[in-house]
Amino acid sequence: MQVVILCGGMGTRLREETESRPKPMVEIGQRPILWHIMKTFSHYGYNDFVLCLGYKGDQIKNYFLNYEKLSSDVRVELGSGNVEIFNGHEEQDWRVTLVDTGLHTMTGARLKMVEKYIDSDTFMLTYGDGVIDLDINKLLAFHQKQDKIGLVTGVSPPSRYGELGISGERVVSFREKPTAPESFINGGYFVFKKEFFRYLSSDENCVLEREPLEHLTEDGQLSVYTHNGFWQCMDTYRDYRFLNELWEQGNAEWQVWNNR
Repeated sequence: MQVVILCGGMGTRLREETESRPKPMVEIGQRPILWHIMKTFSHYGYNDFVLCLGYKGDQIKNYFLNYEKLSSDVRVELGSGNVEIFNGHEEQDWRVTLVDTGLHTMTGARLKMVEKYIDSDTFMLTYGDGVIDLDINKLLAFHQKQDKIGLVTGVSPPSRYGELGISGERVVSFREKPTAPESFINGGYFVFKKEFFRYLSSDENCVLEREPLEHLTEDGQLSVYTHNGFWQCMDTYRDYRFLNELWEQGNAEWQVWNNR
């Protein structure tokens, strides 16, 4: 089964880091967040990736074209140009298809443009800026049980602010970090049957989260898998700092492939 990752946005809310690189290449612990996302899927046995490139997509292409050398020790013989690679990496069985889907293309059109590279009846989709401790196999089992065209993972992110219980002008309760989920948002980890492509348009203004998913919902063909574990997107500089602090402290809950 293939995994499509949307990597084309400009990441304007994280301009401190994205002026010089695409958001999926912004690092957590010296590795691009894209690598962290792919490692999660790979941990559950899904190693066939299709990356929808856009803004500064050449950097993502170069990263994977040079992955062997960048991720290993090397010996270079000057003059002859011979290169020896030592201490190979763990990602030996990854297959990565890199597709230029345009600079200003919206998410739905980006997905439509990679349809010709999808050769499995069911595929997964996510964004290139969110990490999660999701059990991918449980997600797929739930999708198969529901037998709908699409599935979205609903997450309830932790509040960044203290919650006040108020009665009149008096505080009656105070919780520094509320944990009870009040509502769910789109966590960005989808599963689709290939027939979902019928809902998409090649028009560059086609936004996945608007007409395609709205129409799928109207047809009763979108189910939800609720995830109460860890989830965090890297949307702002504050998110970037937060994720790197978790990594440095050994609290990266999304690192399911290797408990530190």
